[in-house]
Amino acid sequence: MPIKALLFDFGGVIVRTEDWSGRARWDQHLGLPENTAYQTVFQSEIARRATLGKVPAADVWAYVAATLNLDDGRLHQFRDDFFAGDRPDTRLIEFMRNLRPRYKTAVLSNAWSDAREIFAGVTGLQDAVDMFIISAEVKLAKPDARIYQLAADRLEIQPGEAIFVDDVAANVEAAHQAGMWAIQFNNTDQVIAEIQHRLGG
Repeated sequence: MPIKALLFDFGGVIVRTEDWSGRARWDQHLGLPENTAYQTVFQSEIARRATLGKVPAADVWAYVAATLNLDDGRLHQFRDDFFAGDRPDTRLIEFMRNLRPRYKTAVLSNAWSDAREIFAGVTGLQDAVDMFIISAEVKLAKPDARIYQLAADRLEIQPGEAIFVDDVAANVEAAHQAGMWAIQFNNTDQVIAEIQHRLGG
């Protein structure tokens, strides 16, 4: 079955945290164990609910502020520092752009209600993809098999006609089980090489 579309995860693939020092400084400043800032933001029950679109992103930040005892000003600084080390992979974005129009491209991401605005702010990304499929908007999250079928339906393809790239092994395996050609992201060179090999070029 020929490939007609490629889907890419956002966090950990298109944008990756390359400098964790901002998060580490807050752990130290608040006298908390290592990675507490990260866990408070992304690994709480309310974060899981936000990923499924059951609560807005603002509720997560309200929870973070309450948990870490941050007033509005400190919460604003915390958010700035938390994401300061994130870097877009401009080479991968350019590669995605060059796949079009021969192939359809999409972002398939577990993300909160504010994700579309965040994604749109990444330079060049909107020109590199046909659509954003965001868990909070569709009320499904990877590795639920239904989100892969939904993505295929929206792209008007069969799952076997898609390549899916993610950094999380469970999401890759679930995509494979759903019938997609699934690649686990390790680095940009590896992913581009694997995609090109599958596309025969």
